[in-house]
Amino acid sequence: MRVALLGPVAWRTPPHHYGPWEQVTGLLAEGLATRGVDVTLFATLDSVTSAHLDGVCPRGYADAPEMDGRVWEAMHVSHAMARSAQFDLVHSHLDWLPLAFAEHCRAPLLTTVHGFSGAGILPAYARARSSYVSISDADRSAELDYVATVHHGVDLTGLPFNGAASPGLAALGRIHPDKGTHTAIEIARRAGRPLTICGIVQDERYFAEQVAPHIDGDRVVFLGSVGPRRRAEVLGASAALLHPIAFDEPFGLSVVESMVCGTPVVAYARGAMPEVVDEGVTGFLVRTVEQAVEAVTRAADLDRAYCHARARQRFSAERMVTDYLSVYDRLIRQPHR
Repeated sequence: MRVALLGPVAWRTPPHHYGPWEQVTGLLAEGLATRGVDVTLFATLDSVTSAHLDGVCPRGYADAPEMDGRVWEAMHVSHAMARSAQFDLVHSHLDWLPLAFAEHCRAPLLTTVHGFSGAGILPAYARARSSYVSISDADRSAELDYVATVHHGVDLTGLPFNGAASPGLAALGRIHPDKGTHTAIEIARRAGRPLTICGIVQDERYFAEQVAPHIDGDRVVFLGSVGPRRRAEVLGASAALLHPIAFDEPFGLSVVESMVCGTPVVAYARGAMPEVVDEGVTGFLVRTVEQAVEAVTRAADLDRAYCHARARQRFSAERMVTDYLSVYDRLIRQPHR
C-alpha cells in the first residue's frame, strides 16, 4: 500500500510547540511506517519522520513572517497533487484548499476534517471528489457524507502517568475567547486553587484585557507555548484540567493528553466533549462556572490510575492508525470515485 499524507505547513511536523494538525499527521505517519506501509509525508522540509519526506516549504510559515502562508500552501498542495498518480491513496490533513485541486488528484482522495473554520468553506467540501473522515461525531456537517469517525490518538510514551498531583489546576490551549481562558481563571479563583496556563496567544487584545491582568506568577501563572515534555509535566502535576470552551470544539487534544497523564478534566459539555470525556471516570462535564467549581472538588475523588488506563485504551496513536488502515482498505478496494 502506497499512501501520501498531505500535512499542513504552518509549523514543522511534529511541531516544536503548538500545531495540533501537524501533531496528529506526524503520529499517523510514524504509525503507518511502523506497520510497513509505504508512506510519503508531504510537510515542511525540516520535518522529522520515519516516512519518506517530500515538499517544497522549507519551514513552517507561521514562524517566518517573510513567508506568505497562502502562497506556500498552494505550492505545497500543487506539488503533492502532481505526484498523486504514484500512490494508492492521498490522505489530506489540510483545510479546504486541497479540495479545490481534487480534480487533479490521480488517486482516491481522503480528507480528515479537523474542523470547519466557517460555513463559507462548505461548498469546497460539497463539490469535491473526496471521501471524508470526521474527528468526532459532533463535528459532522449534514451536507457531507462520511466514511468514518476516527478519534485522534496521542503519543502515550510522551505522557507519563502521575498518581500524586498538586492542588493546582491547569488550562492548556490557544489563548482565545473560544477556549474560555478567562473563565478558567474565574473557576480557579472561586475554587481557591492556583492555575497554570499554557498556550499560544492567538487573540492579543483578549489576552491583554481579560487574561494578562490576572497573571501574578503565584495564583495565576502563564508559561506561554510549551513543548510536549513541559506540557506533560504541567498536566501530570495538576489536580484537574479546566476546559471551559465557548464553542463546539471538534475534538480537544489537550483533554486527552491530560487524561492519559491521569489528570481528570472539568470541561464544558459542548462539541466533542461528551464523546471524549467519560463522565465520572476521566472527568466531569459541566455548563456553568458554579458547576465547574463543584466539579474541581469532586475530581479529587476520581481514581487517577483508572483515568489514565481508560484514556490509554481509547486514545492511543496505535488505535488511530488501526482505524485509518481500515478506512484505507475500504477506499482502495472500491472503484475510484
